[in-house]
Amino acid sequence: MKTLRRLIAYGAPLWWLTLGAPPRLRPQEPAYEVWAVRFATLPSFSVAGLVAGADRSRRMDIAMMVWLLSDGSGRRVLVDAGFHRRKFLDRWHPQDYRQPSEAIASAGVRPEDITDIIITHVHWDHLDGVDLFPNARVWIQRAEYRYYVAADGTPRNTAIDPDNAAELRALQRSGRLRLVDGDAREIMPGITVYTGGQHTRASQYVGVRTAAGTVVLASDNLYLYENLELRAPIAQTLDPKANLAAQERMRSIASDLRLIVPGHDPAVFDRFMMVAPGVASIR
Repeated sequence: MKTLRRLIAYGAPLWWLTLGAPPRLRPQEPAYEVWAVRFATLPSFSVAGLVAGADRSRRMDIAMMVWLLSDGSGRRVLVDAGFHRRKFLDRWHPQDYRQPSEAIASAGVRPEDITDIIITHVHWDHLDGVDLFPNARVWIQRAEYRYYVAADGTPRNTAIDPDNAAELRALQRSGRLRLVDGDAREIMPGITVYTGGQHTRASQYVGVRTAAGTVVLASDNLYLYENLELRAPIAQTLDPKANLAAQERMRSIASDLRLIVPGHDPAVFDRFMMVAPGVASIR
């Protein structure tokens, strides 16, 4: 009884007093491991191109990354696929570049092991690498696909690269493309996608259930921690107000503010534990 009183006095949580162990996910609720995997750096990028209203003289080296999810039972999911075509390497001159399919090897995963890829939006640096993962189903918003890809696989809009548009159409023909119908859809157990960030027509971000709570992988709907901290919309958005509303929603979806992961901030690899070169564990 004295021990119990001491525990209550020192604020022991109720679950500890009543159950003796932290609450656990039910067996039907998978808890994913989540890693940020850095495959390149774009040097001296304009911060004004990321944060609306930022000083145009500011520059930073931004991280190019994909996110790897594993449920421990064979499902291995990538959020975004990076890029690999020579034309993008020649144009942007990334530093410390590895193909995304090679970068995930640092987390012990082969490209053929990837079961699913969630494409957040159609820009080249997030979509171009889908053909590096030969066995993956590819998930994208139906509205995003239809807005940017014509029936013959040509681009409807300059936001998507012609090779990437053709690749998406080929995936649809082969049966590997999955079109998501709208907001707040649980596309796999423990993985839900959300729309409204308005980086592109129907860009999406991802909520992932983990042992630490729900992680939000924002991709380009939130470029930097600075966007979130200053409540500043991203610089490249179709609707700044909608983007700010999405950022606020991310706060409500994530179990903790620190579990909101922006799309290009190198600080991700300082805030989370590095478990291998270029690989940070999001927990």
